[in-house]
Amino acid sequence: QVQLVESGGGLVQAGGSLRLSCAASGRTSSRYMGWFRRAPGQEREFVASISWSGGSTVYANSVKGRFTISREYAKNTVYLQMNSLNAEDTAVYYCAAGGFIRGPWDYWGQGTQVTVSS
Repeated sequence: QVQLVESGGGLVQAGGSLRLSCAASGRTSSRYMGWFRRAPGQEREFVASISWSGGSTVYANSVKGRFTISREYAKNTVYLQMNSLNAEDTAVYYCAAGGFIRGPWDYWGQGTQVTVSS
């Protein structure tokens, strides 16, 4: 079993930045970590993913060039640095863990709210 705990969400003005963290504990044998988001009234969508070992990354087109996913192996923590935020980035952001960089995803965190004010 893997436990994922997100943190770092909050309220930010358009154009600002936030960094989300996802701390993993338990049997962290999952090779890949991902970030997803769900905006109000929308379905959950993929944001970015990364491999624990080699740092391979995948990004959604909507966040390329603005968001950066990274991991700190020693701390079992994955980060999502979000820059140039806009109102369309407002969502609950979820961390996930799985065996493949594009899913499926076996474990999920509880989510952290990000609100961008325009």
